[in-house]
Amino acid sequence: MFKKWNWDAIGIGASLACAIHCALLPLFFSSLPLLGINILHNTSFELGMIVLSFFIGAYSLYHGYKKHHHSYGPIILFTMGIALMLSRLVFRNIEIILLFPAAFFIIIAHVNNHMRCRVHNHAHADDCDH
Repeated sequence: MFKKWNWDAIGIGASLACAIHCALLPLFFSSLPLLGINILHNTSFELGMIVLSFFIGAYSLYHGYKKHHHSYGPIILFTMGIALMLSRLVFRNIEIILLFPAAFFIIIAHVNNHMRCRVHNHAHADDCDH
């Protein structure tokens, strides 16, 4: 059952959950600090979300690269997205400017990987070792 999961869909879902957390949560939960709950601008929580997204995405993209399409395109897009996501933690004054391109690159990387895997469908060249 573990191998039948669609890791691209999980990666897209994790990226979207992160984007929703970063964009909409402040609107709905602006009163949480009054209750002693602080998940907004919590560096540990945000870093945890980025690490979770990285591991899911890295596994998904590695699987797509190794087993299907052998293209670096999705990996480059994903790396750019994760780098922008991490830079948000350093440059807090422009984090909203970095958020949308970061989420865009991560989501597009997963969509691109998914499309390349579907098109390629185990049609391998002679240089393939599996």
